[in-house]
Amino acid sequence: MTQTAAVFTTEAESAVAGQDLGRQIRDALGQPDAVIVFASSRYDHASLLRALHETCQPRVMVGASSAGEFTDAHHGESSACAMAIQSTDMRFASGIGHGVSTDRVAAAREVVTTFEGMSVHDLPYRGALVLTDALAGHADDLLEQLTIATSGLYELAGGGAGDDQLTRTVVFRGVEVASDAVVALEIRSHKPLGVGVQHGWTPASEPLRITEVDGARIVSIDGFPAVEAFEQHAELTGQRLERDAPLPFFLHNILGIDTPGGYRLRVPLSIDRDGAVVCAAEIPSGARVHIMKTSSASATEAASEAARSAVRGLRGGRPAAALFFDCVATRLRMGDVFGFELEAVRSAIGDRPLVGCNTYGQLARAEGQFAGFHNCTAVVLAFPD
Repeated sequence: MTQTAAVFTTEAESAVAGQDLGRQIRDALGQPDAVIVFASSRYDHASLLRALHETCQPRVMVGASSAGEFTDAHHGESSACAMAIQSTDMRFASGIGHGVSTDRVAAAREVVTTFEGMSVHDLPYRGALVLTDALAGHADDLLEQLTIATSGLYELAGGGAGDDQLTRTVVFRGVEVASDAVVALEIRSHKPLGVGVQHGWTPASEPLRITEVDGARIVSIDGFPAVEAFEQHAELTGQRLERDAPLPFFLHNILGIDTPGGYRLRVPLSIDRDGAVVCAAEIPSGARVHIMKTSSASATEAASEAARSAVRGLRGGRPAAALFFDCVATRLRMGDVFGFELEAVRSAIGDRPLVGCNTYGQLARAEGQFAGFHNCTAVVLAFPD
């Protein structure tokens, strides 16, 4: 049996917000087995987490800073939300890895040292919610190292911590707040978990070749300064691209890396004085890419399909609750219409408790799903009833 609670607060003072979340959880479940917290960067996260922990005494708690928070009943910014779980069918543990920017192998191994499923095989299904400091970078490699460290036995889903100004992102384990780190909630279960991944973007340009990169900075495309490919696309499609303020254009014209599994998305963020384009995550040199397009309707349908895929992953079971991660760029692009995307996910999981946040990138690795680190992609993790 699994019971869940989705809670939300807009209390401005950090300790009061933590107490508010904790009281809601305590009233619904008593002492929960696990709590997953997402909180705006406006909070003093350490104060919020201490107050939450003292109020409801969760056995395990993880989370991250966020760039927009939501439940099935609320959504907004400058707020905090949490999912609480109490279950006789699932077991939880948490891990943290430090130094993501310098050594992903060591960070992944550090996370996995606390995973009970690596040595105890009493439950047949294993998964992990993974939350990483997105600004530390290297999320694709981190996901690969976590897969290696867990011998490929775990389904993984989660996202990159966000903030309000693209300056500092953090993750939580218990009351510890850490940057340049990754946290994971290990989930061992009698029943299957469900993971769904989907985006609604399609190619809008001819194929392009990334000819020089420096991390997340695209220096050249097809041998020319990277900005020129976007300027040509803007001219062909009747759009406006301002070099000094390119984000309004970039939110509607992102890059799709052509891979055997589909287009892996990357959001351009800025243009430097040399005409290089800085993206939210790394793109490999030599990659074949397209400038992509979407619509609000396509994004909503993609989120709905991600949720349906997660439910199918339960193999006939019903969801007790779900976590939903989508890009802050999606919220900024869609504005108030983002509420329709949330409603589509809520409907697809059968009006069960839903909690999530807007992230700097989404990650997933599960059977039958498009694995990797993504931008502008809906990821849903469903917990079995």
